[in-house]
Amino acid sequence: MMNVILPLLGGFVITAAFMPSLIRYFRARHEGQMIREEGPTWHEKKSGTPTMGGLLFIVAIAVMTLATSWIVGPHHVLSTTWILLFILVLYGALGAWDDSIKLFHRQNEGLKAWQKLLGQIVGALILFWVYTHEQLPMALHVPGMGNWHMSGWYAVFVIIWLVGFSNAVNLSDGLDGLVSGLASIAFAAYGIVAWDQHQLNIAIFCFAVVGSLLGFLIFNHKPAKIFMGDTGSLALGGALAAVSILLHHELSLLWIGLVFVIETASVILQVASFKLTGKRIFLMSPIHHHFEMKGWSEWKIDLTFWGIGLITAVTGLWVILPR
Repeated sequence: MMNVILPLLGGFVITAAFMPSLIRYFRARHEGQMIREEGPTWHEKKSGTPTMGGLLFIVAIAVMTLATSWIVGPHHVLSTTWILLFILVLYGALGAWDDSIKLFHRQNEGLKAWQKLLGQIVGALILFWVYTHEQLPMALHVPGMGNWHMSGWYAVFVIIWLVGFSNAVNLSDGLDGLVSGLASIAFAAYGIVAWDQHQLNIAIFCFAVVGSLLGFLIFNHKPAKIFMGDTGSLALGGALAAVSILLHHELSLLWIGLVFVIETASVILQVASFKLTGKRIFLMSPIHHHFEMKGWSEWKIDLTFWGIGLITAVTGLWVILPR
């Protein structure tokens, strides 16, 4: 049990201890989030809040994953450990590049869509290469139906999964603390699955993420003192998708990460409806902004969405874990 408590506590302590210094650094450089013009008008007061807080919790995750794995035994630093850290860092670097452009040009537009997509695809292909090198099954696990063998088509699935969920988590990062809480719940669920499968290295990674995010949430809850930025949200989404693949419970992420799926679907439906009919389904998308426009407070939305995330995580575990 200490094998998962150590990364959990270590990630929390590192993030909570060093985040105030990072906030002071960004404030001293006057580097803050630029709020998109089409967002809710009351979000304008958040303009100037330091961003790129994901930098610190990515470091905390990497440090505690490697340190704990080494303490447990060097043989626990497996290729799957490295690929999870690689995806976390690569997608985080992609997000940091995007955030840096926004900060430098004092605008809300960063990387071009094709640049971001290319980086995400490269990461997914490298994950697939490691997956094949480890001779892991080229099959999609379908709950209640067994494994659906896909052969080379599994590479296409991996690309769609990582690109899709990294963007889904990114879209969901629109309220103080929302993604920090949701991602903590999802990674905790997969940490339990990894522990049950005796994949200790993945469990260590997952609980290092949970601890680091809980430490970050101290400063990210409303009113947020710092945002994770694309640096954090892209990294978390890519890593979450990678974990579901390496645990061979890929499709479970559609349920355990249901809120992320709904957030993304709301944007797709909103755009499609407006282009086809000229009418909007929601007052604003992603859907968390719809509830804001309906008069819900950020705390009410956070607690409601976290509650939904907790329910889907627990019920997802009930289906996945053997009884």
